[in-house]
Amino acid sequence: MSDGESPIDTFKRATAAAVRAVSATPDVEVSFAAEGGAAAGKRVRLPVPSRSLSQEEVARVRGEADAVALKLRHHNAQTHAKRMPHQAAARAAYEAVEQARCEALGALRMAGVAENLDAALDYRYRRQGYDRIRERSEVNLAEVLRLLAREALTGEPPPEAARHVVDLWRPSLENRVVSDIDELRKHIGDQEQYARTVRQLLADLHLEADDEELSEQEQGQGSEGEEQENSGDVRGEAGDQESGDSMSSSEAGSDEMRPGEDTDGAGEEEQGEVGPGSGDEEATPQGPSSLLNRGHNQGPEPFYRAYCTNFDEIVQAAELCDPEELTRLRAMLDQQLSHLQGVIGRLANRLQRRLMAKQTRAWEFDLEEGLLDAGRLARVVVNPMHPLSYKREKDTEFRDTVVTLLIDNSGSMRGRPISIAAMSADILARTLERCGVKVEILGFTTKAWKGGQSRERWIADGKPPQPGRLNDLRHIVYKSADAPWRRARKSLGLMLREGLLKENIDGEALLWAHNRLLGRPEQRRIMMVISDGAPVDDSTLSVNPGNYLERHLRDVIGWIERTSPVELIAIGIGHDVTRYYRRAVTIVDAEQLGGTMMEKLAELFDEDGKPPVRRLRASA
Repeated sequence: MSDGESPIDTFKRATAAAVRAVSATPDVEVSFAAEGGAAAGKRVRLPVPSRSLSQEEVARVRGEADAVALKLRHHNAQTHAKRMPHQAAARAAYEAVEQARCEALGALRMAGVAENLDAALDYRYRRQGYDRIRERSEVNLAEVLRLLAREALTGEPPPEAARHVVDLWRPSLENRVVSDIDELRKHIGDQEQYARTVRQLLADLHLEADDEELSEQEQGQGSEGEEQENSGDVRGEAGDQESGDSMSSSEAGSDEMRPGEDTDGAGEEEQGEVGPGSGDEEATPQGPSSLLNRGHNQGPEPFYRAYCTNFDEIVQAAELCDPEELTRLRAMLDQQLSHLQGVIGRLANRLQRRLMAKQTRAWEFDLEEGLLDAGRLARVVVNPMHPLSYKREKDTEFRDTVVTLLIDNSGSMRGRPISIAAMSADILARTLERCGVKVEILGFTTKAWKGGQSRERWIADGKPPQPGRLNDLRHIVYKSADAPWRRARKSLGLMLREGLLKENIDGEALLWAHNRLLGRPEQRRIMMVISDGAPVDDSTLSVNPGNYLERHLRDVIGWIERTSPVELIAIGIGHDVTRYYRRAVTIVDAEQLGGTMMEKLAELFDEDGKPPVRRLRASA
C-alpha cells in the first residue's frame, strides 16, 4: 500500500492490474462506477466497492473484473458477428453462451478466478430474484442456456441462487438439445466451431432455422460475398452483423426500409389531413388498442397484434405514486446525480446559446419607411440632398418546434441508466423551454412481468395459437408538451420507483408517441428515443416467433422514417440501435447520455434543410 493510500484505492489499483494481466491487454483503461461490469474496446467499467470491503463484496467485484477480462482475452468480435443470429431471442442466447465459453476458459485454468466468477454470478441472480422464481416461464431462457453451457464446460453446478431455475428447465429439454450443449465442450478453444454448435443448439430449440436452412444461408452468403468482392463492393463489419447468418428472405424483407421504397402501399391508409391539437388529450390519439397492425409487414409471418388491449393504460406519472413518495424520489434523483448536474448543465447552456443565436433579430436598412436610422444621419448632414434612411427589425426564420423524449422504462435500465436518463430529460426540458421549444417526456413499460391480465385471459380461452402480444402496456406521461417544466419536475423522480421498470414493447410505444406528435400544431416535430436494448417481453416471445416484437419495431421505424413528417433519432445505451434507426448513435456508458442528447439535438437544429412536408393523421 502506498503512503496515504486508502484500502479501497489499493483494492481498485490491484483489481485494475489483474484485469490487464488476465486480459493480456496492458493498455486497457479501467474505471469504477455504481453500475459496472461492462467493456467497450479497451475501456472497462467495474462496480465501485463500498468502504467496508467485505469478503463477499471483494469476491463479487473480482468476479465482474475476471468476466470482463476473460472476454477481452478470448473473444473475437469479427468471428462472433459472422455467426450472429438475426432474431432477438436467439441473439440473446448466442451472446450468453459465448460469455460462458470465455469465462470457462479462465475458470478451468485458475481456481481463484472460478471462485470469483461463481460469487459474481450468485450475487447477480440473487439480485434479480432468481431464488424466488417458481415457474419456468418467469426466467429468461438465455440465462438458463448460459448456466447449462457453463456446467457442461467446467463441470461446476449453477450458482445456488439459480440452481432451482435451471432444474425447472432440464426436464423440458430434448435429448438433442442436451447433446448440443455437451458438444460445446469439444470446441471450447475454437470460437468459430463453437459458434456453429451454438447455432445448431438454437435451431434445435426452434429459436433459429433448421439444419438445411442454416446450410443454405451459409452457402448463399458465401456466393454473395464473392459477387461483392468481384464487383468491388466491400461491406464493413457493421453491415455483416446487420445481415446475420440467420436472416431468411422474409426477414430481410422486413428490414429497415429506406425513403422512396414502395412496400405494398405501406403508409397509404395513414395518409390524410392533420388537424391542430394540443397533443395532451389522452383520448385524441386513443390508447394502445388503436395502434396495432401497423408497419405492414411482408412475408408469411402473421401481422402484429395484441391478444387483448382492455388492460393497457396511458397514465400520468403523478397517478402512479402519492405526492409524498414522489417528492422523496425526486430528492433521491437529485442526490444521485448532483455531480453530473454541472456537466450536463454546461452542455445545456451551450445548446441554449446555439438555439438562441438562431432566434437573434436582424435589421433591414435603407428603407423608405420604418424607424429612422440614426447611424446614417451623418451622410445627410454632409449632403442635405441625400434622403433620410429608415430601418426595420425582422425575425430570422426559426420554425415552431416540439421535441418528444421517449424513454425506455424496462428493467434493464434500472440503476444508473434510468437515473441519468431522467436527469438529462429534466435539464433538456428546462433548456429548450427557455428557447421557446416545447418538450414532451414519455416512458414505456408493461404493467406486469411475464404477462399480466392479457395472458390470464389467453390461458382462460384455452391458449389459442399465435395470440400476438401477451402483456398489458403501461405508457407513462411524465411531462406533456404544454405543461411547464416546474409543474412536471417531480414526476421524473418516478423512474426511480422500485418495481416500475418491467418489460419493453418498443413498436407500440413509438406509434403512441408518434401519434401524439402528429396531433401537435407545431411546424417541426422531433422524437428522440432512448433505449438500452431490443424489445423483450418473455410472455409474448414464448408463444410467438422469436423475432415477433423486433420485426414490428423495424416495420414501425421504417414507416415513420419513410412517410412521416416526424424527425426520428435514437440513442442506444450499450446497445447498437443503428441496426434499427437510420439516424442513431450508440453510447457505451450511461454517463455519456446527457452530452449525447444535447449534441444530437444541436445537430438537428443546425441542419439547414427542412424535412419533407407531409399530411398525416393519427392512426385510428
